[in-house]
Amino acid sequence: STDSKDSLESSLHQLECHFTWSLPKEDVDLDDLEETIGHQTEFLIKSNITNYNLLSYVCYLKNSKEEALRNLQKAEEIVRKNHPDEIARRSLVTWGNYAWIYYYMKRYKEAQTYISKVENSCKKLSSTAGSKIQLPEIYAEQGWALLKFGKKYYERAKDCFENALQNEPNNPEFNTGYAITMYRLEVYFERTLEDKSLCLKPLKRALELNPEDTFIMALLALKLQDFNQVDEGERYIEDAMQKTPCLPYVMRYAAKFYRRKGEVDKALEILKKALKLTPTSVFLHHQIGLCYREKLIQLKQTTRQPPQEQADEFIQLSIFHFKTAAEQRPKFFSAHTDLARMYAEGKRYEEAEEMFQKASQISILSSDDKQEWYYRYGIFHQYSKKSYSEAIRYYLEGIKIDKDSYMSQKCKTALKKLLEQRIRKGFRNATDFGTLGLVYNLNGEKYEAIECYEQAVALSPDNEEYLNALCELQLSI
Repeated sequence: STDSKDSLESSLHQLECHFTWSLPKEDVDLDDLEETIGHQTEFLIKSNITNYNLLSYVCYLKNSKEEALRNLQKAEEIVRKNHPDEIARRSLVTWGNYAWIYYYMKRYKEAQTYISKVENSCKKLSSTAGSKIQLPEIYAEQGWALLKFGKKYYERAKDCFENALQNEPNNPEFNTGYAITMYRLEVYFERTLEDKSLCLKPLKRALELNPEDTFIMALLALKLQDFNQVDEGERYIEDAMQKTPCLPYVMRYAAKFYRRKGEVDKALEILKKALKLTPTSVFLHHQIGLCYREKLIQLKQTTRQPPQEQADEFIQLSIFHFKTAAEQRPKFFSAHTDLARMYAEGKRYEEAEEMFQKASQISILSSDDKQEWYYRYGIFHQYSKKSYSEAIRYYLEGIKIDKDSYMSQKCKTALKKLLEQRIRKGFRNATDFGTLGLVYNLNGEKYEAIECYEQAVALSPDNEEYLNALCELQLSI
């Protein structure tokens, strides 16, 4: 009956599981996520319950409900094997997912069975009635899922791990999740964080509780490298590589460490070994492409006239690996823009243009990505196509998205340099002066901005935009 279906629906929304955590498929590349979880269940043993639950949800999003159920069965097996005394406590998320999947399969009776299992367990586990229960394990599991859904969700993931740690501050797994989240937040949003060392403490704490966790060792090493504590960082990397010489996750971060240290050949050696273990890893192809690009940069810096043959070889190899990554993963933004830039480097401008267009159409771009796209595309117009008005247009678009971010600074700097050059060369048009005035104003350089707007008004006396901007500035001083 409709009544019972309505009450079933309202019970489903009370559950704590992947279906109620607002994780829309539009925000993630499902194939990529499936591959990542696959590699983790193969190589990282510890949080497999979490992985199978998430994999089940990904299968549901990809419309394979039977496969989704099979993954939930795997999660249950692990709970029975590893936590026989805490089956209910460890299975609430799994059972919630079961209920939702059966509901979508129109198997309402089974869905109700699982809802009841959750409700009864919650009554036993907690004094408050209902199926909402604030267990640290559930917070942590939600944190892991959010972390996998990309940078848009890192803040929420951080809150989840903080909630889990309130109850169990010494839980090794929760500390690991928290440390990884803080690391990611800093990598992606370093532009807005004043204090870049926020994740050092959590990483050290996580390692103290998990002294064998080589993944955390590798992240800590990279963080220490950011602070120029390279020797200490390298000790952690070497230790991690000794303990788990064949763990792709550790190898890729070790390679990143050596590439940033300038030991590109060592980085390449590690990446090629890792690629043998996970031949489909798009991340590894991208990293190998970055290494060849780095070799090209080194070649240009160390020789006055780099041998064209060698330069071409690095360009070709770099293109090959970026292209592999971009083709295998149509939503991998950096692979697309890096490939476009490499095509430009090889003077293959049509292919570069095509790649830039593909990158701009990826559906899961963050505002950071969009800003970076405008910056890179502006550079392409300025240096490869010598089309300065277009370059100016794209830099301006980039600044409009977010005026205070790291990429916005890059757009402003590039724009300012280009406009100043044009004015020095004697191009005197009102638009250039007006735009430069805007950039100065955004940078808080008000007197310089006034000078530019005065020049713009002198060249175009009727332009209201410049007149208004000039009046506002004069009043504000």
